[in-house]
Amino acid sequence: MVPLSWYIGLSTVIFMIGVVGFLIRRNIIVMLMSIELMLNSVNISLVAFSHYLQDLRGQILVFFIITVAASETAIGLAILVALYKNKEAVHTNEITEMKG
Repeated sequence: MVPLSWYIGLSTVIFMIGVVGFLIRRNIIVMLMSIELMLNSVNISLVAFSHYLQDLRGQILVFFIITVAASETAIGLAILVALYKNKEAVHTNEITEMKG
């Protein structure tokens, strides 16, 4: 049986990869993928603790997080497509102003 500390270690590594990817990279698509990595690392932690404590509430919460992550990705990609149609830029350095 895999100990709980390994799951927490894996979750920490994945979360740190997501944080570094979000802070260093300036491509909006990579930033969205980094946010997804961070959310999935939290899901790993929730499922590991839920299994360790023999309680299903953490696993149920994971389904809600996955739903929110899917809607966040859909909205983010829709905004990105609209931005690319108007500015033809996907890097945050190239986007300087927002107009309505």
